[in-house]
Amino acid sequence: MTKLTGGQIVAQALKSYGVEYVAGIPGHGIWSLTDAFLDEDSKIPFIYTFHEQSAVHIADGYYRVTGKPMAAVTSIGAGASNTVIGMATAYTDSTNVLVITGGPPTHMRGHGLLQELERFTANSFPKVAEAVSKRHWTVSRVEELPFIMQRLFSSMLTGRPGPVHVEIPMDVQAERADVEIHDLAKRLPVGQAFPDPSATTAAGELIKYAQRPVIVVGGGTITANATDEVLTLAEKWNIPVVTTWNGKSAFPEDHDLFAGSVGQTGTIPGNAMASTSDLVIAIGCRFTDWSASSYAQGVSFSIPPGKLIHIDIDPQEIGKNYPAEVGIVADARHAVAAINTELDSEATPERAEYLAELAEKKAEWETKLATRRDSDRFPFTFQRPLGALRKVLPRNGIVVVGSGNAQGAVKQTFPVYEPRTHLTSGGFSSMGWAVPAAIGAKLGAPDRPVVCIVGDGDFLMTSQEIGLCVTNNIPVVFLVQDNSGFMSIRGGQRKQTDRHIGVEFNLPDGTPYSPDYKALGEAFGLKSYRVNAPDELEDILREAIESNQPALVEIPTDRDAAGPWVPGWWDFPVPAYIEDERQDEYREFRDREQHL
Repeated sequence: MTKLTGGQIVAQALKSYGVEYVAGIPGHGIWSLTDAFLDEDSKIPFIYTFHEQSAVHIADGYYRVTGKPMAAVTSIGAGASNTVIGMATAYTDSTNVLVITGGPPTHMRGHGLLQELERFTANSFPKVAEAVSKRHWTVSRVEELPFIMQRLFSSMLTGRPGPVHVEIPMDVQAERADVEIHDLAKRLPVGQAFPDPSATTAAGELIKYAQRPVIVVGGGTITANATDEVLTLAEKWNIPVVTTWNGKSAFPEDHDLFAGSVGQTGTIPGNAMASTSDLVIAIGCRFTDWSASSYAQGVSFSIPPGKLIHIDIDPQEIGKNYPAEVGIVADARHAVAAINTELDSEATPERAEYLAELAEKKAEWETKLATRRDSDRFPFTFQRPLGALRKVLPRNGIVVVGSGNAQGAVKQTFPVYEPRTHLTSGGFSSMGWAVPAAIGAKLGAPDRPVVCIVGDGDFLMTSQEIGLCVTNNIPVVFLVQDNSGFMSIRGGQRKQTDRHIGVEFNLPDGTPYSPDYKALGEAFGLKSYRVNAPDELEDILREAIESNQPALVEIPTDRDAAGPWVPGWWDFPVPAYIEDERQDEYREFRDREQHL
């Protein structure tokens, strides 16, 4: 037993449990904890941020690349509240992040302490955190902390990933007790969730007799490191593969069996193959409305009449949005491996006609992509810089993508080939995520290039964090596609109502307004560029990546250049005062929804 303060217990536990970085802002409510990171036996590099939201996004990006958790720490009140967007993003996308916030001293709760939320109940922030975390704890005594720390990690590292949160009162951080840091290896369950053999046998029977099977890979495929097993299944049975937002990078996109993405901003071949499939094999996929085109039959999926094999670590996802012929609750890697074993002795079906159809649709899609990806219009299309970047970025380079048009354009246009090389704020689609997440990705993969692709509206939400790349020598390249506004929002507004509001960055006379992003990058100390002509694009991107320095590339983007294609559908009700064909179209697709 050792006499330790609450702050020392936390710091030593994080060090013992393999946490390599901590990010945050050490406000007054967390001082007694962050001070412990200076102790020799609990030193962990501390990455200060300029906003607490960014600390959680950094940890999120780090996890998505490494599969290992990182910690974010903040003060009480405003500091703690600023973590909510980060936790919600990680919660929605099932990524592990440990969030530690300070709390009012136990003897001061409910008295209106500086930054305390107490009008409804004393110290109400934990109620906020509960909605966006996998599990939450509030500490009452120093002696509890060793137990709570190992429970935090047990929750993160088992089952479906997600952020966990602990609030540690200021007095608990400062007081001491005789304690022992728990040995985490002796507190975690051994092994992973294996599938029921009867379920994998049933799945194998369905696969053997399917005529038009499709594999849908979601983010859980990557989390479970199941990509090799998926490749084996696809190649053995000649099954086309489609990806969701977070499933992108789970399957090499230069493979003949890759069909593309599914959903509202999926690809035409991806939606075509999945919607006409007689058997969908979903792996680590929760069928969000974006990936399923709001469940309208025949757009992205048709279940039924198509049958579904659904593999997921979380039993709540099985049958939630579509009925499953076979639901398998298991680790995705073990489940797919068991199915492969089940089918190992079977002959490989040729599926010549089916695969020829896939190849034809992919060729047509490539022709369509080229009209924007290879265009020399200036300012650029959203897709043109992506084609140039793919030529200069190594195969294992990592792209981190913001929301909006940039997110959809990358999903459709930028091929990736290896797991964990495409990161995006998928289900929560948080603006402000990409810049700090890219910093976290680079911390996790220091020997690989990391490029952040982001629209100007998204970039401005957390642009200040580029300074961390200079102060911490983190060589991320930021591609800022500048079109003076929230153009993906404008596009949606125009489609729905023929007008827009609050989306264009303009001067009073209507002239488009933008900061000088090149000058902004230089002011923060980054190597900065502005692309002024199409023939400069590829050389500037190559130089920025090969410089191995923090860099910013400003890319003028045409306001009226179309964003991603929309081959799917999104259930967005049309205002009643719109009385044209849009109401008829909305009702037609609404009537085809299958989720109810």
